[in-house]
Parts: sequence; C-alpha cells; structure tokens
Amino acid sequence: MKPPLRHAAISTDVNQSRRSFLMSSAGVATALATAGLAGCQSAPGDRELTFTSFAAAEEEIARLMAAKELVSEAQWSLAQTLAHCAQSIEYSMIGYPQPKSKFFQSTAGAAAFEAFSWRGRMTHDLAEPIPGAPELEAGLEPVAALERLQTAVQSFQQWRGLMRPHFAYGDLGKKEYELVHSMHLANHLSFFDAKS
Repeated sequence: MKPPLRHAAISTDVNQSRRSFLMSSAGVATALATAGLAGCQSAPGDRELTFTSFAAAEEEIARLMAAKELVSEAQWSLAQTLAHCAQSIEYSMIGYPQPKSKFFQSTAGAAAFEAFSWRGRMTHDLAEPIPGAPELEAGLEPVAALERLQTAVQSFQQWRGLMRPHFAYGDLGKKEYELVHSMHLANHLSFFDAKS
C-alpha cells in the first residue's frame, strides 16, 4: 500500500511544478506582450528615445520647450504629458491611488519591469492615466506642467523616506524608480518633436 501513496506524492509535486511553470510562463508572456516585445514594431512618430536618468530627460524637455512649434502623434498635449509623468514621480513617494494586486505586481508586473530594464526602453499605452489619478487638465499651460515636473524630480532626488510600491511593478528601490521614471518620460517624449 505504500507505493501508491509515494506515487501520489510525486504526482502532486509534478502537478505543482507544472502549474508554477505555466503560471510564470503566462506572466512572462503577458509582460513581454505588454512591453511591446511581441513584435518590436515602432508606432508612427515614435522617436524611440532612451533615458536612464532624469538628467537625460531634462535635456530633451528643455529642447522641446524651446521649440517654436511641436509636431506630435500623442493624444495628450506636452503639458498633460509632463503633468502625468510628474504624478507618477509624486506617487512613488506618497503611494499610488489604485495599485494592482500583489499577485499581479509579483508576476506580470515584475516580469514587465525586468523586460523593460533589459531592453532599456518602456512601451505602454500613452493615453492611459495612472489608475485613480486626477484627470489631466486639457488647458494646462506647459510652463506650469514643467514646474510641477521639476518640483517632483527635485523632491524625488531629496527623498530619504521609503519608496512606495509602483502600482504595477511593486516594490522598487530608488535607483530602480529613477530608471522607471526616466524610461516613462522617454516613452512619452518620443512622440513629440520640434517642427523643422
């Protein structure tokens, strides 16, 4: 009678391993699709900027702000985009209003973060607001939005408290967060350029 019990235990272990493998594979596949790695095709107007620091993003923002006229494939204005990016930086210090589940953060979210980090570039829906964030003002002035972003970056750089979990990626350290925020800015700003 003991062999069948042993066989049942082995069968259970195999089923648990198979289930874990399938769950992690599904999470990775979802993350890769979310990360835009399924086809790696550029969208029209995407300049495919890459930033790994706030300093690199600030140079591009200054160039765009100095332009007499911008061309854009984005649904949001430059001001709305800067305000959206400022919101994300602010929330990394005070907490995101509607985080995804811990399960999502530790599976698909973590896998997406790893894929973006490996790739050096983030891709996401550029018209999707941060869950629970206030609506972006349509008539927001670019200078006011830039000031908000600069204040958020300065506050982040001076922040000595704990970083709050990202709504999708979960727990991140300060260096990881700077990378996330820089890639987020690069993804959005890739769809703006100075008109030649």
